Amino acid sequence: MGQHSPTRLGILSDGIGRVAVAVDPGGRMIFRMEGALVPIEFEIPTFLEGKGFRLEPLGPEHNERDHAAWMSSIDHIRSTPGFDAPDSTWPVAMPLGRNLEDLVAHARDFEERTGFTYSILDGDDVIGCVYIYPAPRPGYDAEIRSWVRESRAEMDAVLWETLSAWIRTAWPFSNLHYAPRG
Repeated sequence: MGQHSPTRLGILSDGIGRVAVAVDPGGRMIFRMEGALVPIEFEIPTFLEGKGFRLEPLGPEHNERDHAAWMSSIDHIRSTPGFDAPDSTWPVAMPLGRNLEDLVAHARDFEERTGFTYSILDGDDVIGCVYIYPAPRPGYDAEIRSWVRESRAEMDAVLWETLSAWIRTAWPFSNLHYAPRG
């Protein structure tokens, strides 16, 4: 991960969408749909297999399993780095229908390239989630947060190590924030 951010040159418009144009520190042109987190030419990973887990994009098909995973682990998630801020507003108990609305919104973000949420699976069991979104902190271009259900807490450090390496090597971020694990 480098320390330099791309230099923004301007916006192009074709009447349908707007594209931000920038030059990275190596002199390469970067084209990104306005509001998108990654450049247009970046092929978004849709699968990752790690030790004891696999990732796939989170969607409505995960609703019941996702809801059961985090609802059973609210206190555990709130103590997980990245979710442990005193002003954190998630997770809070919600009905299954409201969770479905959230999953539909995450799937839309993925499609629009504005954020990427993955379900962490072991077989068909949802054991957690990974979020890749624009960083709210100055100096970072992306923030990664992940949680695992309390019954799979031993996976948190394994997941963090695997995801940290994957994001550094497979994603186009120059400076990301992913809260370290103890």
